[in-house]
Amino acid sequence: MKALVYGGPGEKSWTDVPDPTIQSPSDVIVKVDTTTICGTDLHILKGDVPTVAKGRILGHEGVGTITEIGASVTSLKVGDRVIISCIKSCGHCANCKTGLYSHCLGEEGTSGIGWVFGHLIDGTQAEFVRVPYAENSLHLLPEGVSDQQAVMLSDILPTGFEIGVQYGRVKPGDTVAVIGAGPVGLAAICTAGLYGAATIIAVDLDANRLEKSREFGATDVVLSSAPDWREQVMVLTDGQGVDVAIEAVGIPATFTMCTEIVRPGGNVANVGVHGKAVELHVEDLWIRNINISMGLVNTNTTPMLLKLVAQQKIPADSFATHHFIFDEFMEAYDTFARAAETKALKVVITA
Repeated sequence: MKALVYGGPGEKSWTDVPDPTIQSPSDVIVKVDTTTICGTDLHILKGDVPTVAKGRILGHEGVGTITEIGASVTSLKVGDRVIISCIKSCGHCANCKTGLYSHCLGEEGTSGIGWVFGHLIDGTQAEFVRVPYAENSLHLLPEGVSDQQAVMLSDILPTGFEIGVQYGRVKPGDTVAVIGAGPVGLAAICTAGLYGAATIIAVDLDANRLEKSREFGATDVVLSSAPDWREQVMVLTDGQGVDVAIEAVGIPATFTMCTEIVRPGGNVANVGVHGKAVELHVEDLWIRNINISMGLVNTNTTPMLLKLVAQQKIPADSFATHHFIFDEFMEAYDTFARAAETKALKVVITA
């Protein structure tokens, strides 16, 4: 089969690799019909995730059709259309039983690390993928939900909702600022309303993404390159600061921005993947009663979000801006990596 293979920092190729095979009774093989590229894949290619070995097939998002099942799999069958979750879940360990799938203790990949696809085992940017713990790591796709909508549920929608909105403790009437209007930031914006946010402020360097954010529910936008960006945010909060500041970029500057606009007693929810150390000014923050959260998505809200997508309550289609076929994978990466020029949000890649 063909797959997108990591060759070390800055190196990738769309090349021939062996087909995956069943390795455990709980495995299934999925023919990947639709996949996409995540900002985390770009972090890997920059060398920010050294645990990814050369030769690894990248990708952790996908929708496909089951072609083979392991001996212990009873609730799935060949021919089922499924969403591949970016996080493994054995379903039996102490962490999985509490919904902390991001730290699944199953031995696949590494015990205690839930993100394995395109990281510790081969991923979804391929014609076929082996899915471990399949009955707990796949979601059956209902009629009426397209592959394009469904692939947004592999990662970005649950990530923005769980780590941004839930961890950020958004509550009815809150003012929420999202720093970074990329796909995950937009996912936080479009799900913040589920918990009753009254004002949602999108902050970004890219004017196009800011305009796009209004389609996802942003009530106000602020261009972060403006010298008075902070003052603009504070005006929107009557000078008090935001109740919740969500970091959705993954660089030190944007994390610091969040701490500068959150009100006393407010919440900073870090969603971005950081590759460099961030300076935390505890000497300033402790007296303001600031709560700081961060984490890796658990995907335990995927079934609920899938229902909302099916009912057209979440604009999942709107994330897709560019379309490619598998043989155009290298072009798709180039387009996604130059998002400021190409205006790309999510590139949808189909077999």
